[in-house]
Amino acid sequence: MKRVKAWQSPNFRDGIFQNQSPTSLMSPDASYFRLLLKFFSKSSTVYPPEPLPAVRTDLKALPAGNPVIVWFGHSSYLIHHNGFNILVDPVFSGYASPFSFLVKAFPGSNIYTVDDLPEIDLLIITHNHYDHLDQQTLRRLQHRVRNVHTALGVGKDLVKCGIAANLITEMDWWDTEEVDDGISLTATPARHFSGRGLKRGGSLWASFVLQLPGNRIYIGGDSGYDSHFKVIGEKYGPFDLALLETGQYNPDWPYIHMSPEEAVQAALDLDANIMQPVHWGKFALAYHPWNEPATRVVAAAGAQGMKITTPRIGEPVILRDNTPDERWWENLKTFGNLK
Repeated sequence: MKRVKAWQSPNFRDGIFQNQSPTSLMSPDASYFRLLLKFFSKSSTVYPPEPLPAVRTDLKALPAGNPVIVWFGHSSYLIHHNGFNILVDPVFSGYASPFSFLVKAFPGSNIYTVDDLPEIDLLIITHNHYDHLDQQTLRRLQHRVRNVHTALGVGKDLVKCGIAANLITEMDWWDTEEVDDGISLTATPARHFSGRGLKRGGSLWASFVLQLPGNRIYIGGDSGYDSHFKVIGEKYGPFDLALLETGQYNPDWPYIHMSPEEAVQAALDLDANIMQPVHWGKFALAYHPWNEPATRVVAAAGAQGMKITTPRIGEPVILRDNTPDERWWENLKTFGNLK
C-alpha cells in the first residue's frame, strides 16, 4: 500500500484529520437525540411514490470518443474513456448503513450489480462512510479492480473488504498520481468528516481532479460549501464536468453537506462547463422530499446560467455529445413530488 503516516499530514491535528476551516458536524442548536427522533419519523415524501425509471445500459460496450459517465444513483458512477474504466464510490448492496434493514435503496434505483460492470482500471473511494464505501460491493469487486486510489487512512477499510494492499494508493490533499498514460488523479480538499461506527476523523475525506486526455473532471465526494472550491477552480479549472453532491442536506448539519444552491455556486467557483448533481435519488439520509434536490438545483442553475445534466440512473452522459436534462422526476405520481 502506498501511503504516508497520518501524523505526517498537515491535515492531521490533535489526533484526528481536520478540515481547512473550523467545521462543526452539527449546528449549535441541534442534538443527536433529536436527530435520531427525526430520522425514525421521516415524512413519507422522503421516498419516491413509485419505482424510479432507471435505464438499462450495457456497461461493457460503452462507446469510444468523449468520456461517458453512467450514474447509479447517490454518489456511485462509472466514467469510461476509450476503454479505460473508472468507478467511483460503488454501492450496489441495496443499503447504506451497517445493517441491511436500514437506509434501503429506493425501488428501481438498484437495478445494477457488480456483474454488470466491466473490468475496473481505477477504483476511487472518496471517504469511508457507508454510503460511499460499501463492504458487500467491494468484496464482490475485489478481483476485478486493477488499481485503487483513496484518501489517506482509508486503505485499512479496503483491505478488510479483501482488496489487496498492493493495489491501494492513499492520497493526501494536493497529492497527484499518474494512473495511466495521459491519466492523472489529484486529491483535493473537501469539507466533511469520516468515520464508521462511533470513531470520527481516523481517515481523510477528499474530492478528486481526474485528468483524462483532453478532458478534466471534478469528482466532488461529500463536502459542505467553503472557499476550497474557488481554490481548486483557480488551480485546476476549467472543468469539463463537475459531479457535485446536492442531496442529504439539512439545517442541522449545514457545514458538512451543501444545499442545492450552494452546489451550483461551487460549480461556478470550479469554473465548470457543466454540472451533474449526485448524492440524491437512491437513499433517504436526510429529511427533505426525495426529489427536492433535483428541483432546487435545476432552478438555481437556471438562475445562475450554469449548464446542468440530470440523467436517469443508468442513462449515459457523453461529454460534448449527449447531456440529458429532462426533468424525469416530475413524471412520477404527484405524491411526494415538487412541481
